[in-house]
Amino acid sequence: MQDEMKQFSEIKWSEVARKAFIGKLETLKLANRLASKSKLTKEDVEKFSKKIKRLATKRFLA
Repeated sequence: MQDEMKQFSEIKWSEVARKAFIGKLETLKLANRLASKSKLTKEDVEKFSKKIKRLATKRFLA
């Protein structure tokens, strides 16, 4: 990856990384805020997750 990045020396890679970190942190903070207001239990989430995965698999493999 470092060799590929060197091909684009005009890019400020530390700035790219910093913005990516900020974006990820914002996403995680939002997820925490949403989860803190949720009345779903961990079991509910796991049940929904399994159902969604099953339906997605069925849809895309059918």
